[in-house]
Amino acid sequence: MDDITAIAARAGDPTERPDFVTALARGLAVIRAFGSDRPRMTLADIAKRVSLPRATVRRSLITLATLGYVETDGRHFTLTPKVLALGNSYLMSSPLPRAAQPLLERLAMTTRESCWAAILDEDDVLLVAGARTNWLLSAGHSVGSRLPAFCTALGRVLLAGNPDERLNAFLARLAPQAFTPRTVTEAAAIRRAILTARQEGFAISDGEVETGLCSIAVPVIDPRGRTVAALNATAPAGRVRSNEIMERFLPLLREAADDLQPVLV
Repeated sequence: MDDITAIAARAGDPTERPDFVTALARGLAVIRAFGSDRPRMTLADIAKRVSLPRATVRRSLITLATLGYVETDGRHFTLTPKVLALGNSYLMSSPLPRAAQPLLERLAMTTRESCWAAILDEDDVLLVAGARTNWLLSAGHSVGSRLPAFCTALGRVLLAGNPDERLNAFLARLAPQAFTPRTVTEAAAIRRAILTARQEGFAISDGEVETGLCSIAVPVIDPRGRTVAALNATAPAGRVRSNEIMERFLPLLREAADDLQPVLV
């Protein structure tokens, strides 16, 4: 996903677009190479991660360091807190996170379970707002966290909103990883789950991402009929079964999604 060659392949050859700034794309790819499993990397590590020549990555790192987005001890590179400003610009400028946050807080108080809003970002879901109550579960999830789209309830309703061509392309490049023994990884079964979400207007993921965690999600649809986000509620499986989570949370989630529609004009 972080491989700039793969991104170019999906978007078309950027060298054929006179206004495509390849240097900027490479710099963004370098930033995205960092993560919780790779907070400190050498130049060689980053070059391998983004599939770019070391000289190219070195120029990007020098530029990012000069601007204050990266720092180095001479061998390893790390991101600086200034990178947070990039994501914060989206959170402050988009009406979705600001409008969703109070709705999610009320929803979490009503259900006494954690609730999140997410958007589709390439092959992942990106959490953009949330209210967490079940702290013992999903302790690492927060606004800005990324989750796999193929096996999450949020991801399935977001993917269900895609036209068939985009859904087919997603499934063609997908290399699913099993996060728990219950994760659905067979391509045909993943497609069925997404198409079922499209037909029913909601999705449930029961222990597929995290053992003991059940989640239900609904799409947020803008006035033009496009799925632009998704809302979910999560609960420990020991407290609620998948059939119970639908009865308890689905009407509340749909009401919250409807309340969001006017701000998405």
